[in-house]
Amino acid sequence: MTGATGLVGYRIARHLARRGHAVLALGRRPVDLPGVAHRRFELAGALPDLGEVDALVHAALSHLPGRYRGGEGEDSAGFRRDNLDGTLRLFAHARACGVGRIVFLSSRAVYDGYPPGTALEDGLPARPAGLYGSVKAEGEAALADMVGDGAAVASLRATGIYGASAPGHPHKWADLFAAFDAGEAVAPRVGTELHGDDLASAVDLLLRAEAAALRPLTFNASDIVLDRRDLLATYAELAGGAGRLPPRGDPARVSVMRCDRLRQLGWTPRGMAGFRQSLRDMLAREAGSAVPEGGETRQSAKEP
Repeated sequence: MTGATGLVGYRIARHLARRGHAVLALGRRPVDLPGVAHRRFELAGALPDLGEVDALVHAALSHLPGRYRGGEGEDSAGFRRDNLDGTLRLFAHARACGVGRIVFLSSRAVYDGYPPGTALEDGLPARPAGLYGSVKAEGEAALADMVGDGAAVASLRATGIYGASAPGHPHKWADLFAAFDAGEAVAPRVGTELHGDDLASAVDLLLRAEAAALRPLTFNASDIVLDRRDLLATYAELAGGAGRLPPRGDPARVSVMRCDRLRQLGWTPRGMAGFRQSLRDMLAREAGSAVPEGGETRQSAKEP
């Protein structure tokens, strides 16, 4: 697996190791997880020996910290070289080493060219609107070409991922919660979210499924539609918050992903009820103690 030290990849590697996979992390540094071995690898560097590997999960991405769309900064050529050329080299090398299955962590960014509010069905053709989405779409296409070579392949088009981060990294909402607590104005937003462990379980399913179940080759991975107002209201209830809740976003502009193909394989993400419990657990880990039912609010969140 590549990208195992990343915010998303860490959760995937941990889940796979706990489910009995012998995980070999390919990266610049080892990942601090029991039972996960390490072999040095960089997207733009020398290719590793994969002769004993049964399957490859490719989750690595070279980007500016905290940014995926726009993660190239001012170096578009370097972003494309590392993330597309490096990915294509890795895929070809894996097949040459006899790796029979490849799962690619793609992104809902491949859909960015569709109008807001489009129903994103499984298998909808990629229509990226930026460099990040284009790199992911071209990676998907290259992987699909390997089917004729006898490979079992799948691309997982994942939405935004939430949940506790890898050790030493803040979770994705840390800055938002800090701004809310400081009384700063928070812009309205509504979007789709998926817990990192639910993404990891989807990867596990794609590694274990019969090869025929992977065709067609793309799988949407999304769960809840979350309004930032509801997120902050839940945060305020569970952990206290003195900020003002933003207005609601416009749900009609959200392009919701259907995930029928994963669900047919038995995938069941946690939904809104699980989101609430996950947020409670995440805040408890941050505080170093359990957050009681109902929370201990310092002050109720204010209406805008």
